[in-house]
Amino acid sequence: MPTPPPPTPWDFDLDRVPPGEDLIGIGADLAVATLYEAYTVGAFPMGIGDHGGDPLGWWSPDPRGILRLGDLKVSRSLRKSLARFEVRVDTAFEQVLLACADPRRSGRWITPQIVEAYLRMHEVGWAHSIETWQEDRLVGGLYGVAIGGLFAGESMFHLVRDASKVALVGLHGLLAEDCDARRLVDVQWRTDHLATLGVTEVARNEYRRLLATALEAPLPAMWA
Repeated sequence: MPTPPPPTPWDFDLDRVPPGEDLIGIGADLAVATLYEAYTVGAFPMGIGDHGGDPLGWWSPDPRGILRLGDLKVSRSLRKSLARFEVRVDTAFEQVLLACADPRRSGRWITPQIVEAYLRMHEVGWAHSIETWQEDRLVGGLYGVAIGGLFAGESMFHLVRDASKVALVGLHGLLAEDCDARRLVDVQWRTDHLATLGVTEVARNEYRRLLATALEAPLPAMWA
């Protein structure tokens, strides 16, 4: 089981953030301790410059996009697609991260500094990848941070149709293995696409309540 890092010197007190304000702070660093603290209170990093560049911003969306266990919607076509892929966990974390950070992607925001930070998080056991493979070729996946019963999704990619959706189905199945209803998938912002998969929105205060409950749950056995 990964070991919680020492306290960070940075302050992530969300009680001072006005309702409806997504950006909660600027600065700090991307050390493991800082990232760990941020996720446990409901914040995450993303630069506010062009394509995620400096300065470094810290975000806690209000409302927040979440996927509760049991809410995942698997369409008939997606169910058929599942048979065409193999889902693996943590066998190609860096490849998934770099694919998500591909500078050719529209709306890219993952900088080299973010890549380095999440590679460190993976090395110490807090960041993980769910990968979609087809004939031994990585064709999709997602990565995020797992602490207790929280999985904070950061980004996903696909090279063939439905590959990222299959990774989400795989993640949901992994988290649901022990039927612990406290588990929670954080997707940051709800989009129309994610809504078709069962993602909903909650106010930040409600997210923080759900987060506190999720953090009381154990890590999935695979990562513990």
